[in-house]
Amino acid sequence: MGRQPNDFSVKSVKGQTGATPGPATVRRRLLAWYDRHRRDLPWRAAPGATADPYHVWLSEIMLQQTTVAAVQPYFRRFLQRWPTVTALAAADLDAVLTEWQGLGYYARARNLHACARRVSEAHDGRFPDTEDGLRDLPGIGRYTAAAIAAIAFDRPATVVDGNVERVVARLHRVREPLPGSKPRLYDLTATLNGDHRPGDLAQAMMDLGATVCTPRQPDCLICPLTGVCLGKAEAETLPVKAPKKARPVRYGVTFWAGRDDGAVLLRRRPEEGLLGGMMEFPGTPWVDADWDLGAAKPHAPVAAAWQALPGRVVHGFTHFRLELTVLTGTAGPEHEDGVWVRPRDFGRYALPTVMKKVARHVLGS
Repeated sequence: MGRQPNDFSVKSVKGQTGATPGPATVRRRLLAWYDRHRRDLPWRAAPGATADPYHVWLSEIMLQQTTVAAVQPYFRRFLQRWPTVTALAAADLDAVLTEWQGLGYYARARNLHACARRVSEAHDGRFPDTEDGLRDLPGIGRYTAAAIAAIAFDRPATVVDGNVERVVARLHRVREPLPGSKPRLYDLTATLNGDHRPGDLAQAMMDLGATVCTPRQPDCLICPLTGVCLGKAEAETLPVKAPKKARPVRYGVTFWAGRDDGAVLLRRRPEEGLLGGMMEFPGTPWVDADWDLGAAKPHAPVAAAWQALPGRVVHGFTHFRLELTVLTGTAGPEHEDGVWVRPRDFGRYALPTVMKKVARHVLGS
């Protein structure tokens, strides 16, 4: 039986000659597989239904650097509390940050609120339906704009997340290490673009990477692309990743300033920068060398007889590890910028995970 048209084209792949999977074959197989095996996700429209741009945007912002399983309860709570983009735009930023607690990367929450306001005020509550229009909104970059354009508006777009990179690296046997291979993987993904069901195609690629073409032990036997995948024999080793650099360690001192009535001093971090706009226990800057406690005490928010707690609070950020020494003291009656909060009420404030660790460290002592 002869080869079907568009099944393969023969060309060089990074210095190797072989059968490169044709875009028409890949699209056809992916969509057929997706129709049978698509994941049921709370932000995903039913088959044949039109996706809600607000749902797509909200989920894509939440899913950045976060797993699907972790995002689902947050997505449902946000929708229950703010069912439309205009409702979210009208919300207080503190309420949004508080609801976001646990998802991390809090700049996303600030941009989420800013974007909702822009859509509500400048676009009459309607998301732009093009990639260029979407990228003009706060917090929306190339990937997110492409995902929203494809899934919510069914526009052909090159949607490349980590799952898609892995599928395409294996499909085309791209051995160049990440992140250097990202431009090539993007270009290879772009060859799949077409006018037929672009949103479903993007989601099919994501689902395939999440459920079949997984980072470890990919299930090639049930993969719809197994017959055209150039890298199947070495799938466990693809994509190749450059060795990670060791994360540097930074150090800080945090002050647990208590009052006689049990309240503890919190203050707001600057709007810009890491954990911007979140609440924290006052402390020193985070620096590369360990603090001498005598040098740290001038950073104390109030006068007190400060005592160091045994042990340290350790927290990992994306680009560094943080080690905090905690000093406790009883504050006098003087006024200090911030807010005094009893520990039982901490949940009402947008405390990032590292500050929750500080609270557990103190209260557990």
